Amino acid sequence: MKDYLYQCTTQVDAHLESALPAVQGPAEQLFAAMRYSVFNGGKRIRPALCFAAASAIGKSNTVTTVAVAAALEMIHAYSLIHDDLPAMDDDDLRRGKPTCHIQFDEATAILAGDALQSLAFQQLSELREVSADTALQLVSMLSRHSGCSGMVTGQAIDLAATGKRLDLDELKNMHAHKTGALIEASVLMGAVATEAGTEMELEALSEFSRAIGLAFQIQDDILDVESSTEQLGKQQGSDITNGKSTYTSILGLQQARSQAAELYQHSLDCLEPFAERAEALRSIASFIINRAY
Repeated sequence: MKDYLYQCTTQVDAHLESALPAVQGPAEQLFAAMRYSVFNGGKRIRPALCFAAASAIGKSNTVTTVAVAAALEMIHAYSLIHDDLPAMDDDDLRRGKPTCHIQFDEATAILAGDALQSLAFQQLSELREVSADTALQLVSMLSRHSGCSGMVTGQAIDLAATGKRLDLDELKNMHAHKTGALIEASVLMGAVATEAGTEMELEALSEFSRAIGLAFQIQDDILDVESSTEQLGKQQGSDITNGKSTYTSILGLQQARSQAAELYQHSLDCLEPFAERAEALRSIASFIINRAY
């Protein structure tokens, strides 16, 4: 798995390096903040899911897959910059380093997130090795999953729920939007970019991504209880401190683990139609459920 993540990261980082503006000119602080946030040690799980989904379909176009994966990582980086802002989660630490607004300033962080979001869609608009219809479909998918139908709505629900006790269904709905939507986009966009997947295959991948996306968040909540600040690279126990409902606070630690294990098994069941072509997706799912950070 480490080798696979390294291969995906190497390809995506090379694309990001060329796509991000050079740190120079009147807006050099903005460009420095964009690079700081993108190249700060992320696991690149979403790009890896994009690559792995293309492999599951069995017809990957590397140039297109890399560009799509880079767009997904830009959206993820933008979301973390904005989530960390004082008006949102007010975090000072991300991946063991000062958050963007601490390293630079709040205004620069807001602009860096804005710029990364628009640059992500530019990547998709400039795809040349897929049909115009496919490129438009990819733009639409990223818009829906990162915007009002997905991630941004999830963050709004999270902010509105701070200090309140959510029930389990409400918590699942919040995280299906906030965390799960971009994970689902990563899988589906990787598949769609091959221009070869069937409706049945896409539905199976969608079900897989919804299961593993929820398992991802449950594991995050477990780690927020069990791991240290040093291991996490962010403040341990911050959800409890901020008065947020979590899977561990609602279910308890042991039941949260059981829920994550059930979701992991369901995600594997969804991949049975792909046989050995889905081995990379299985490995990523295992990594998600067993990670310590």
